Amino acid sequence: MVKTLYLKKNVLKVLDQRLLPSKIIYIACGNYKDVFYCIKDMAVRGAPAIGVAAGYGMYLAAIERKFGDVSDLKKYLRIAGKYLVSARPTAVNLFWAVNRISKTVHEFKGSRVDELRERIRKEADKIYYEDISINKKMGENGAKLLEKNSTLLTHCNAGALATAGWGTALGVIRTAHKQGKIKLVYVDETRPYLQGARLTSWELLQEKIPCVLITDNMAGYFLSTGRIDGVIVGADRIAANGDTANKIGTYSLAVLCKYNKIPFYVAAPSSTFDLTISAGKKIKIEYRNSDEVIFINGYRISPVGVKALHPAFDVTPHNLITAIITEKGVIKNPSKERIRKILGV
Repeated sequence: MVKTLYLKKNVLKVLDQRLLPSKIIYIACGNYKDVFYCIKDMAVRGAPAIGVAAGYGMYLAAIERKFGDVSDLKKYLRIAGKYLVSARPTAVNLFWAVNRISKTVHEFKGSRVDELRERIRKEADKIYYEDISINKKMGENGAKLLEKNSTLLTHCNAGALATAGWGTALGVIRTAHKQGKIKLVYVDETRPYLQGARLTSWELLQEKIPCVLITDNMAGYFLSTGRIDGVIVGADRIAANGDTANKIGTYSLAVLCKYNKIPFYVAAPSSTFDLTISAGKKIKIEYRNSDEVIFINGYRISPVGVKALHPAFDVTPHNLITAIITEKGVIKNPSKERIRKILGV
């Protein structure tokens, strides 16, 4: 797989996922505002990848100009951090990564600007490499839930492209495929931004994992036929009780799974949990530009003058979730108590 993003010679190269699968082009980010626009405009997307990008965005802020002293640099980083987290409101990994770098900055007691810069870079690198190892551990934990010759359905893109590498929901599928457990993957195209059609199907083809693309409104039919053994999705924020915010359309799948008695799994790293939010109704849902509904690849598909709504996420109640797969373990029938026990908090 191509890299989602990487730091080279103090420039963050971000794969422009809006152009996939037709073109593979990287955006060169030289400062934190470049990273902000990559996140806001969805050149980079997926909660873990957004977090990694934000970590490096803080590093770019630290090196993008000269600073008189450490105090001056810390002040600038507070401004940069506040700006970065305003890019998108729902994915908690964005806030988590900026807070992690900010903690490193706050705890620095030295007097050398170059030393603080180096610590920030090392922390951003740790976020990057930890994400890959966490995803692989998640894949191992999730694969244990699947039987041989499983047929699964997934929504949006929760693969390597949504992370630093390997993936969350697709990471589980990728690991299970290597174990000979995957027969077929149904891929929701995921309107309105088509992350399933453009990204997930592309990733699965790269890995030679058998897959078939369906439109979102076909999912109910196929789930009712008995052909699908389970649904697995990613997450952008998980409340303390297990309610999960994910790409719009996820809630519908969970309801369909409940009715058809099909397991519904969420795969997400522990950093996606927001234990400060008691329930999903308190998660802020991002509403994006209606043009993403009205146009596809620059082509208008609806009448001039029509209005469109575009909530980017919905919330799936915890009682519709069979299990949440994390790098620390599998949380079956998620609840506040079970989540805290697995996460060790």
